[in-house]
Amino acid sequence: MQKKYTLRSGNPYPHGIHVSDEGVNFSISSRHATYVELLLFARADSPQPFQVIPLQKDKNHTFFSWHVFVEQLPLGTWYGWRIDGPSMTSESGLRFDREKLLLDPWARAVSDKLWQRSAACVPGNNVHCAMRAAVVTDNHYDWEGDTPLAIRSEKAIIYELHVGGFTRHPSSKVKHPGTFAGLIEKIPYLQQLGITHVELLPVMAFDEQDVPPHTADLGLKNYWGYSTHSFFSPHPGYCVTPEQATHIREFRDLVKALHKAGIGVIMDVVFNHTSEAGAEGPVINFKGIHGNTFYLTDSEDKRIFHDYTGCGNTVNANHPLVSHFIVSSLEYWVREMHVDGFRFDLASALARGEGGRVMQDPPVVWGIELSQQLAKTKLIAEAWDASGLYQVGSFPGYRWGEWNGLYRDAMRRFLRGDGGVINEVATRLCGSSDLYERQGRLPISGINFITCHDGFTLNDLFSYNEKHNAANGEQNRDGCNHNLSYNCGVEGPTNDAAILALRRKQAKNAFALLLLSHGVPMLLAGDEFLHSQQGNNNCYCQDNELSWLNWADSERNADVLRFVQTMIKLRKRHPSLMRRNFLTGAILEERGIADITWHGLQPGQPPEWDNPGSRILIFTLAGVGKNDADLHVMLNMSDDKHKLHLPSIEERTWCLAVDTSLNSPDDIIPLELQKPLEQDVYWVDARSVVIFENIDHQQLHIKKNQSFFSKLVHMKLLERHG
Repeated sequence: MQKKYTLRSGNPYPHGIHVSDEGVNFSISSRHATYVELLLFARADSPQPFQVIPLQKDKNHTFFSWHVFVEQLPLGTWYGWRIDGPSMTSESGLRFDREKLLLDPWARAVSDKLWQRSAACVPGNNVHCAMRAAVVTDNHYDWEGDTPLAIRSEKAIIYELHVGGFTRHPSSKVKHPGTFAGLIEKIPYLQQLGITHVELLPVMAFDEQDVPPHTADLGLKNYWGYSTHSFFSPHPGYCVTPEQATHIREFRDLVKALHKAGIGVIMDVVFNHTSEAGAEGPVINFKGIHGNTFYLTDSEDKRIFHDYTGCGNTVNANHPLVSHFIVSSLEYWVREMHVDGFRFDLASALARGEGGRVMQDPPVVWGIELSQQLAKTKLIAEAWDASGLYQVGSFPGYRWGEWNGLYRDAMRRFLRGDGGVINEVATRLCGSSDLYERQGRLPISGINFITCHDGFTLNDLFSYNEKHNAANGEQNRDGCNHNLSYNCGVEGPTNDAAILALRRKQAKNAFALLLLSHGVPMLLAGDEFLHSQQGNNNCYCQDNELSWLNWADSERNADVLRFVQTMIKLRKRHPSLMRRNFLTGAILEERGIADITWHGLQPGQPPEWDNPGSRILIFTLAGVGKNDADLHVMLNMSDDKHKLHLPSIEERTWCLAVDTSLNSPDDIIPLELQKPLEQDVYWVDARSVVIFENIDHQQLHIKKNQSFFSKLVHMKLLERHG
């Protein structure tokens, strides 16, 4: 028989658990609770508790907190709460249910091994099939001197990936597929690619069973993870041994390994809603603890949830208790887990107050920005919500970056071949000054992307005109209809060599545009080797080979992968692409040329800004320093080939760096292999991007000597080894 542990009254703070040499303090805050009990379980899969601890109001209750100290309770014990209170009425909206086992909102490690979402949606005892939290400690981990990285945003290149899908396919050949440990094994690949940060789709513990009924009937589950229930716990599904409550160690191992490789960690976080959904959704934690405090509810009938997220509820983020909880969660992940930044899903929902009204200065947003512990942390907002609030260019706060949806749409239209968009494309390439400059913000305020997890992959963007989401079980109603895609002539798979070549070229065009743009570029994992989701633009429920990265594609499409790797190197060696301030067109004293010069089809002519059919954009970008190379960029998204002149710059020689119309390896040429252009004209193929770099004549002479010396050494080595 399991031992029964001795109790003390305990302390109200800190919330959650606190482990000491003498035992464990438990504390939970519930303003309207009238009865609270703590349940202790031997294992994560124990159907019944070995000890039930009723808390007494005169001994275990202080203000809003209920607390108890359990002497000598060992690490690895599992626990949950049951709370009772007033019945639900339209005036209060309280949802207490004495029979429901509740998760500790502050839990550091949770288990969903026995979880049955359906049982939590209806009245009745669900102790045997509810989630539990583990007694763990944050101490006793060797960080080996690790701290969050301090990579300047203008130098950042973000790579958005799904922890599970990145290594779950057998082709990944990792020891622990679909886990934090599996991702560690792929760090050498990330280093070779050249990115500076990974942006992890949600890794806070989420409900995999949170999908619509028709989707669940197909055996599908919540794959992306935008259904958080525990904001302090890593997701157990990404751990190798979650039943042993190793969540903290396994996530820290990942962060430490990425930092050793010079790669920062940005977490995609979901504070706009939780997995408890609407009125008919499950009681997991917040509903049964805080009643109507944690969610926005109707002012006249508090049983009705306001839904600005499309997920059934909206977190009442600007309530003082909730705001404190959110900021504390973020500070925990930085302080204890060493993460480098956060991307906030549907962040505009955080700007809503009581009644859903939009607040000019939402306390939670400013609380995050002004937190001393988050002062060096990257903050990125998806600056819209599901109810029409669109704040790209106007999200509250100053140092927040924003997912630039306007950049995405402009580049997609340009790549599709739409006319009359070169004005906007030019603005987006230069960091979207129309959105940020008037507020005193910088080009790094814009996170530039063409694809992300939500929507078509890059391969599918040029393979499908329409979404193909029938596999999701929602009769193709889900997913965005406004894709701005271009199938290059055939919908979906084809054997037509010309169409396949055009799709490949379009992918390279997209990468070239993204990595030439001022601001912070973000790539979607798998795009660099043409991962396809077969036209499904909403794979939120596809935890299978449709979403998993097939690493054989990295070999089949090695030319595109090489292009991306080399294009990233080109960006990194040009400070002019990573300026912290906006371009002005002013003359640089050191060089005697403008920081940027726009060209028409003929030298000395301006671009055809007012031509609604124009699909060509040409510019020269000056190097930042005296010895930095300049760039001359020719973007031709028309259907015609054009003979274009290059500008003459004193004491400089142009070398071809990129031509996406050419086959690999001629499509992108490493710096050491570039050759001077013999003429000042170049034929730019239809739907192509061409980039020239220049160097001064003295540097060219040094380069020629280095090239000759390298060839001589190579010849000697060949002679030596026969």
